[in-house]
Amino acid sequence: MKQLLLIGIGPGDPQQITLQAVDALRRGQVFFLLNKGAPTRELLDARLQLLQRHVPEGGYRVVEVTDAARDGQARDYVGAVQAWHLQRAALYQRLLEEQLQDGETGAFLLWGDPGLYDSTLRMLALVRERGMDITVEVIPGISSVQALAARHAIALNRIGEPLTVLPGRQLARHGHIDNVVVMLDGQCTFTQVDAEALFIYWGAYLGTPDELLIAGPLSEVRDRIVQVREAARIRKGWIMDTYLLRRMPC
Repeated sequence: MKQLLLIGIGPGDPQQITLQAVDALRRGQVFFLLNKGAPTRELLDARLQLLQRHVPEGGYRVVEVTDAARDGQARDYVGAVQAWHLQRAALYQRLLEEQLQDGETGAFLLWGDPGLYDSTLRMLALVRERGMDITVEVIPGISSVQALAARHAIALNRIGEPLTVLPGRQLARHGHIDNVVVMLDGQCTFTQVDAEALFIYWGAYLGTPDELLIAGPLSEVRDRIVQVREAARIRKGWIMDTYLLRRMPC
């Protein structure tokens, strides 16, 4: 039997990794690191630094592999994601077959929390469907949503009101906005909604030295967010950001 740990490592602050995650790091024997290319190399290096910090004695192997690429320009978004999932599942199956022996414990270090906007669990479900016998243990991590609320010192929910979490591509057609957390919004969709009475709490690179925070009435700060976001993306070559849109009382 092959064992696999999915370890949530938080949104960027190395001090936000949990004690349970540290224990899991020390149990891991083979760590799989996906290389997404030069622009995001620092995300891979951050994982290596976590290992060096919490498992200084070593005793593990690191397997680095080029990640499967997704067509981000495809008109059929769902179809493109499904195709990407199949590529990734094949990659994961090959890694587990070739690099993890029966009785060994492998691990993926996952940004944020494994259960929120991460595809690894879905990939492993496909691997299981192909007949591979593996056990999976999930170690939760602090998500960017939690970090966003903490850094702005706000509560995500309000009394008696729902909280919705959705991707940017669905924001424009969401309808009435009360409390909406938006993730994966590469198109700055907050510029396309009616800004009246809306307040935005935005954050990028949360928990890192490059952290950016902007908050204010959407009509007043949206252009600034677009400018700051684009400048940061060009400077670093990548960006991870999220925000909360909240309707203020009349």
